[in-house]
Amino acid sequence: MVAQAGGGSIAVGRQRFLADAAARGLEVQLVERLAAKSLEEAAGILGITPAEIVKSLVVKHKDGSFLFALIPGDRQISWPKLRNLLGVNKLSLPPADVALEATGYERGTITPLGSTTAWPVYADAAIAGRRISMGAGEHGYSAFVDADALTSALGAVVADISDPT
Repeated sequence: MVAQAGGGSIAVGRQRFLADAAARGLEVQLVERLAAKSLEEAAGILGITPAEIVKSLVVKHKDGSFLFALIPGDRQISWPKLRNLLGVNKLSLPPADVALEATGYERGTITPLGSTTAWPVYADAAIAGRRISMGAGEHGYSAFVDADALTSALGAVVADISDPT
């Protein structure tokens, strides 16, 4: 399936997302949605709570490699917890252009599924056992997926890596 975006260009990010999900046997529901100015607005548009939206954060190691941290929308990444889990003393969120280069996705569309490089995935334990929404590789789209199936398909490490906002 070749999806068309505005102006007739191929929606490559969404295609990569869907192809990777299919290759992993992961069932996803793609939903076209209006642009949102905030997480709360996005949750309202999708008819869910902010906790059900999972942010896919690109995290940079001091050594230059990256990882994905999947964090519920109502929580924030806990740097001390993540550093402790990884046994490192420095991690950071890279600038948008670096995240794009590392994943092939723009901020707001980032997902581990279909990333141009398959970086390790760390998922916050708070997403376990629920249906979540996440980026789908293209602005204007969200994907719904079972969090446990997602973490299993990605071989993600599931741990407590977030704090309340």
